[in-house]
This record gives sequence, structure tokens and C-alpha cells, in this order.
Amino acid sequence: MFYLDHRLCIIIGAYGSGKSEIAVNMSLAQRKAMPDKKLLIADLDIVNPFYRSSDCASVLEKAGIRLVTPLYAGSNVDAPVLPPDMYVIFDDESYQGIFDIGGEDMGALVLGSLKQRIENTDAVIYMAVNTLRPFTSDPEQIAIMTNELSAAAGFKIDGYINNTNLLEETTAGMVAEGENRILEASVITGVPLIASCVMEGIELPEGTLKSPEILRMSRNIRYAY
Repeated sequence: MFYLDHRLCIIIGAYGSGKSEIAVNMSLAQRKAMPDKKLLIADLDIVNPFYRSSDCASVLEKAGIRLVTPLYAGSNVDAPVLPPDMYVIFDDESYQGIFDIGGEDMGALVLGSLKQRIENTDAVIYMAVNTLRPFTSDPEQIAIMTNELSAAAGFKIDGYINNTNLLEETTAGMVAEGENRILEASVITGVPLIASCVMEGIELPEGTLKSPEILRMSRNIRYAY
């Protein structure tokens, strides 16, 4: 399973790609697969430091997942300060974690500030893509966004996560069409599609998707991304 293969998974993407929902669901999936593992999820959106997943903090706490939020998260203080607790993933190898990077290319600059730490860690960078949102609606736009985020982060992107959705209006056909567009973008960028996200309750007939893996997700964050 792709969310178990590395000690640190970093999720980046365009606005509205659903990075936070993916990060939360990946973390909960990790807990099911590794009930005794020390897990951490960190929101590193220091551009707009409001932890949008705060509504599911109790869910993460109940699952025994350590939650790291930006300093001053939930306040009206706009201060781009990295939370010190996030460094435990680099200093304590008994942890496995997920970084949710917000703020599009500006947020991706955070990774540049952590370059040496990340390079010395078993880390992977995935780009969430929702083809039903502006700026990533066709293969060319996805390729442009990929290059922008990679340049800002100072790292290559290791894989795409298809998160094509229209919230409650999502159908399996929408997810499949999004997958096809991302696969076309893969030809341009060389970045492989590694998984597709499908919300629970969406019927998915066998053979609908081509993704190597499917991440079944539940909605934990109640905002319109």
C-alpha cells in the first residue's frame, strides 16, 4: 500500500485538490494497517495558518495519531511559523508520518526550507489532483502545476494521487475521467499515477479505474474544498 511504503509521505497540490482530506484518510488507513505504530500528521500550511482539519482532531486523537498544527492555528494571527513538534519525524525513527502542505507554490516553499532534513529521511512527495477544479482540469494544466510546485519545493514529485470529485455529487465516471486526464499528464511529466481516491458509498464496478491502488475515503473535513 502506497501510504505504508515510506516513513514520511508529503502531500502537495493546487488549491481545492483535497490535500487535507487525503492526508487524514491516509493517516487513518495507516493506523488500521499498523495498530501499534507511532503515527504523526502535520499540517504545514503556514501561508494561511488555520488547520482546516480541526473538525476531525478528535477522530485522529481517538485513533492515537499525533496531530501537529501551525503555531497560532485557529487564531487571527497570520504568522508563518513552523510548528516545532513536526521535527519529531526527522529525529525519532520510530514515527511514521504525513505532511499536509498547503498554500500551493508558496506553501511548497516550506519543503525547500526542510530540504536537508527531507533528503536524509525515507520520504516521498505526492501531488493531489482534482481535475474538476480550476488550474488542473486538463493534462497541460496539470503538467504546468506539477512543474510550478516541483520548482517551488525544490524536489521532484514522485507520484500523482487522483482525487477528482464534486463532493456529494461525485460519480465513479467522474473519478475515471479524472484518472484518464492525469494519465495523459503523466506522459508529459513522467510522474506516475499511484492511486485514486474514492469516497465510501460510491459504487465502483470492477475495471472502472486503472490506478494501481484505490484509497477509499470517508469525509472528515466539513468545508467545501
